[in-house]
Amino acid sequence: MAQSKVSVCGAAITAFNRRTDGSSFRDWASAAFNDALLMSSLERGDIDGLVVASESDFFTLQLNPASVLVSDLGLIGASTLRVEGGGASGQLAVQTAARLIQSGAHKHVAVVGVDPSASQLSATTVKSLYSFSFDAWTDGITGVSATAMYALSFQSFMSRVNVNTDHLDKVTQQNRANAVHNPCAHLGRIHTQQDIDESPMLATPYRRLHCSPLSDGAAALILSSANVAPAARKTAPSIIGMGSASDTLHLGARSDPGDFAAKRDAMQRACSEANLKPDNIEIAEVYDAYAGAQLQAIDALGLSEDIPGDMASERFNKDGSLPINLSGGLMGQGAPVGATGVAQVATCALILEGLYESNLQPSLLPRIALADTHGGICTTAAVTLLEGPVA
Repeated sequence: MAQSKVSVCGAAITAFNRRTDGSSFRDWASAAFNDALLMSSLERGDIDGLVVASESDFFTLQLNPASVLVSDLGLIGASTLRVEGGGASGQLAVQTAARLIQSGAHKHVAVVGVDPSASQLSATTVKSLYSFSFDAWTDGITGVSATAMYALSFQSFMSRVNVNTDHLDKVTQQNRANAVHNPCAHLGRIHTQQDIDESPMLATPYRRLHCSPLSDGAAALILSSANVAPAARKTAPSIIGMGSASDTLHLGARSDPGDFAAKRDAMQRACSEANLKPDNIEIAEVYDAYAGAQLQAIDALGLSEDIPGDMASERFNKDGSLPINLSGGLMGQGAPVGATGVAQVATCALILEGLYESNLQPSLLPRIALADTHGGICTTAAVTLLEGPVA
């Protein structure tokens, strides 16, 4: 049964980078929320719910960030909760907020995603923590790295799909080049082939430049029931389809460790709700914690039947028929984990409305956008579909 539409009345993203100015996650969350609220044409008192995405208490050093932020944001009286699903936290928070609105329990819900993933802890400590984000009783106790796990998964993917390290290099170059035009981006770069070839090998086939950075930052949305959206925002983009799914925790328990099966299931559920097919997608922000994860996402989401051919024809480039990660993705824009999925939806909404960065905004407004995020090695997946204003 079709669900009621949820309008994205406000969307904002702070800079994603490594903060050295003494500011905290509370400052970034407030900045993003205030900008999103201003865009929405709503007042603080109109917001009756707050959903916060924050992956780890180790990053924020705050056991109950939702209660802290509902006070900081001046939303006392609103319902509040925190959503956590690893890398999928932000996207799951968006979907939770949208479902609260569709249930009829709320009219206007703020979503804030935030994490100090870069500045709070050392890189060595973060690496150790992420090894415990898999199965702490097996993977975590061995100290296995996320990079090694993703590399194993991509090796399996390469055995099934006709891609190689050249395609990893192209993803890296494209996403970081897009990020050059994104003022919020952490790593806007023009990488030469030599840059990539000289980058240290971390876990075959991943070199350092094939990996996304750890970042600080926040993103926020104001979601409203389409029936009560402010008059000034009646043509705001809408969330029209959502899906989430899970897979076995251990790669070795999967029939194909390189297949992001949870992402495929989540996409099917989102498309069913929106009455769409993957062919209808005109622009996408997909989860690229590693360059190969973007290729695995494209495959699982059904966005291509010939990934090498579509890359050669530049279909996924800025001026192609299906631009992917115009923001730069995690590789270029950055990855404050709780903010990532929220920022993806914000980016899609701004593009659909023609309000994105001028050098990245498509000349013809797309109608249907996809935001895709996952946690673990696609152990938890979430896909959100958006529709632009009807002409």
